[in-house]
Amino acid sequence: MSRRTVVLGGAAALAAAGSLTACSRTPSAPPPHLTAPSPASGLPAAQAERALLLQVLAHPDDDLYFMNPDAQHAFGTGTPLVCVYVTAGEADGRNKTADDRQPAPNKAAYSAARHQGLRQSYATQLGLPVFTRWDITALRLPSGFQVEVNSLEHRGRRVELVHLDLAMHTPEGHMGAPALWREPGLSLRTLVPDGSPLRTVQTYDYESLTGVLVDLFERYRPTLVHTLDPDPDIQASDRATQIRDSEQPGYSDHADHTAVACFTWAALIRWAQGAKSGPPAVAVTAFRGYYNHHWPKNLPSQVLGSKAAHLVPYGAAPDWSCGNPSGCGDYNVGGDRPLTNRKGWVRATHHRYPGPRLTLFPDGDGSLTAYGVLGLRAVRYEEKDGEFTTPVDLGGGPLAPVLGGAALPDGRHLLLGLRLAAIEGRGATDAREIVALEQRGPGRYGSWTSLGNPEGADADRGRRIGVPVAVTAPDGRVHLFVRNAAQGVSTRVRDTGGAWSPWRDLGGGQVQDGLTAVVADDGQVHVYAAGRDTVHHWTPDGPAPLAGLPVPADPIAVADGRLYYRPPASARLLSPGGPAVDFPGYGPVAAAGGHLLGLGTDGRVQLLEDGRVIRPATDPVTLDGPSLVADRHGPTAAGLSPDARPWLWRPTQAKA
Repeated sequence: MSRRTVVLGGAAALAAAGSLTACSRTPSAPPPHLTAPSPASGLPAAQAERALLLQVLAHPDDDLYFMNPDAQHAFGTGTPLVCVYVTAGEADGRNKTADDRQPAPNKAAYSAARHQGLRQSYATQLGLPVFTRWDITALRLPSGFQVEVNSLEHRGRRVELVHLDLAMHTPEGHMGAPALWREPGLSLRTLVPDGSPLRTVQTYDYESLTGVLVDLFERYRPTLVHTLDPDPDIQASDRATQIRDSEQPGYSDHADHTAVACFTWAALIRWAQGAKSGPPAVAVTAFRGYYNHHWPKNLPSQVLGSKAAHLVPYGAAPDWSCGNPSGCGDYNVGGDRPLTNRKGWVRATHHRYPGPRLTLFPDGDGSLTAYGVLGLRAVRYEEKDGEFTTPVDLGGGPLAPVLGGAALPDGRHLLLGLRLAAIEGRGATDAREIVALEQRGPGRYGSWTSLGNPEGADADRGRRIGVPVAVTAPDGRVHLFVRNAAQGVSTRVRDTGGAWSPWRDLGGGQVQDGLTAVVADDGQVHVYAAGRDTVHHWTPDGPAPLAGLPVPADPIAVADGRLYYRPPASARLLSPGGPAVDFPGYGPVAAAGGHLLGLGTDGRVQLLEDGRVIRPATDPVTLDGPSLVADRHGPTAAGLSPDARPWLWRPTQAKA
């Protein structure tokens, strides 16, 4: 059984199984009256003075399995790192080894061993010996709760591991974090790991856990937050698979991941709305969890090797001499287990909201306007003298991290976002909606408008939708596309008068999120997406299968009638039906004007121009995939860095 598997018997096991489902499932009644999207203030948005990455995890090792290599790239270039672990990770208290699969249970010792494993992993990531001594203290927060903080610094680089240590199960055997999110009035005790400076059991409820996360956001003021998936895909699987893989019935993730992600988003919303100086300058990335088991693996060996290596000191082995009497790591995942485990979690990194962080519009004077999401609100950047100006607040929140957009026939900009319209738990209906904002003129915008949800009144299915993409057809109509709960594609169309059609399910699928919509040379609108078997393709009339295309691992780029994507577990770039493309790297690429933009296997930005791979002199670390447009200046790349600031790169100007 997995180290995450809950070992319960009889009625308790049945009760726990029911609690798993309820974490992800939301009532299917029509959503309540929702608050309107936050209005645009038109004021300059906040800017951070320094970068800091804060990750909120359900269990020790969620960061190592699901958030790398993204976290590695930011941390490796000096961004301070804070990891907040909500549960104690004690599971059934059995620290299993290859030789002993049924050791005596000891929850306090197993939790302490996992803490030790984390210290070992992050010590090596700082370039220090694996058994380096850490500063381990208790920190009292403004709310009165205490947390354990493990700190280590080396050559100006710093990491802090913050442990809340909530018990993974209620006394009745239910999973703790999901129950705390779901049940009004429920309380959950902490577990005290062996050797912790916190010796007193604390009791959390919904409000106090949310408040502690807000306290931590306020204390550290991160510019980048990594969290897990609040709305995992609907995933049909048999009972044996659910038990073996620890997935909540009907959904593609562990129930703790989902609940902690929901608490994190609720706390982010509260923090952003309560900030005294306006929304904080923070970007957010949500990562898929056990989803990785069900879809093609997207990390080539060059990237996978580094990611898996960080799990080796975390897992350790019983014969390691770390000096911790409770154990030196999570032995069940030690050695080569991350790479040999059939679940393959380590072999992929998938974002819940995929896509470039900046939506770019070339302006008539040759400059760019860019839109992104900061502090869960839309912001606008204007280019001036080759750099982006201070972002201007456009409201719309709370928004998922990636916006869609399209240029209207008269040149005005149309923005589209996925809004977390209600994320409250405690038996309430959680709701998501697609929202739109139209530019009225230079620097002027209308009000955010709800376009509803392709799943209609089914709030549970409505939580599974993806980020919107849009394209303007030659006839002036705007075609909006969204991945739906069935993992196919739904659409709405805006006519030239500004009226939107009803939602229509185009069928097809199943595909990953990260749709690509383009207008081909024939004037026809096309949509492409990565499936488990091949590239899937739609026109506005419905599915239009393409024969014989290799399996993609990531979203598809399209330019000049050619498709570009990477196959599973490979650094190669494919362009089926065309000549070979020598552009090794990982993750999705962007294509425009005969140029390709993406990430090298080291995570750095690179551009393919005239058969040559070139890189910016500043070598920015970028969130997700960078954006690319081609105009009279040639190719222009842009993105967000871990300090929540934009970067802009015009390779032709740099060469001049």
